[in-house]
Amino acid sequence: MDIDRLEKILKDEKPYRLRQVRRAVFHDFIDDWSQATTLAADLRKKLNSQCPLGVKNKLFISADKKTIKALLEFADAQKAEAVLMRHRDGRNTVCVSSQIGCPVGCVFCATGQMGLRRNLALGEIIEQVLVFSRFLKKDSGRITNVVFMGMGEPFLNYDNVVAALRLLNSPDYFGLGSRKLSISTAGIVPGIEKFGREDWQVNLAVSLHAPDNALRTKLMPINKVYPIEKVLAAVDDYIAKKNRRVMFEYLMIKGVNDSEEQARQLAKILNKPLYMVNLIRYNQTGSYYPSESDTISKFMQALLDAGLTATQRYSFGHDIKAACGQLAAQ
Repeated sequence: MDIDRLEKILKDEKPYRLRQVRRAVFHDFIDDWSQATTLAADLRKKLNSQCPLGVKNKLFISADKKTIKALLEFADAQKAEAVLMRHRDGRNTVCVSSQIGCPVGCVFCATGQMGLRRNLALGEIIEQVLVFSRFLKKDSGRITNVVFMGMGEPFLNYDNVVAALRLLNSPDYFGLGSRKLSISTAGIVPGIEKFGREDWQVNLAVSLHAPDNALRTKLMPINKVYPIEKVLAAVDDYIAKKNRRVMFEYLMIKGVNDSEEQARQLAKILNKPLYMVNLIRYNQTGSYYPSESDTISKFMQALLDAGLTATQRYSFGHDIKAACGQLAAQ
């Protein structure tokens, strides 16, 4: 969807027309302008011709029905994936992509092995949310949370991601509270710094995955540019500005980063009041293997014993390759 084109088409219409159109698309979640019965027939025809609402996509549903993955195809035939996670407490979280592929090259991530093909435009990011908004509409459901944790590094497509966050937050569009929105970065320091200057309370998460620079560089080559010390300094500056908790994501990879000694090392560098650790059982995409449940429990206990706040993320959609690190536009 080209949101700028939509507004240009309506520039000669009365102001209330734009409000009607926004409500039809972003509140009623129509997928064809013929459904916008508040608009004149000739305007609906014009909109269908110049700004169609269709999104080419294919859905994959997990065996437990809790996870739906959408494979979206854009005008240039490039593809990206987004994931809907349906929680027991009634929340519906959409994990969106910000790029096709990713330039960061984390060795444990299927997306990272694709390399970068291109950034997603604002409309292409928003289309991912619209696909699932329309899907949930059938059961009178709505999206409650959006996380930028899909394909790509959000802070390397900063302007389009921030524009998407503002539309998601705006009452004229999706109307989601800023605290229902989250962005995850591999530790792009300039992005963290810019994000700290934004006038909102959007959640920030940082992918860490190692307690020291040597291991993190092996797993995440971006650490050569932004080592742990620089990342934590940027996070501390962010917290000083926002007084908001920051989540550190930590994949549990068998025999690589999951020992109790490594847990104690991690506790030393993350033992601050507004730091939170989220342990994620690795979803196999290559030569690495997930940590055993008992190992994860011991690792978490070591963090808790050191006084850290730590949780373990529930894994969604492993059977349809929709879990963390598995997205590869297939």
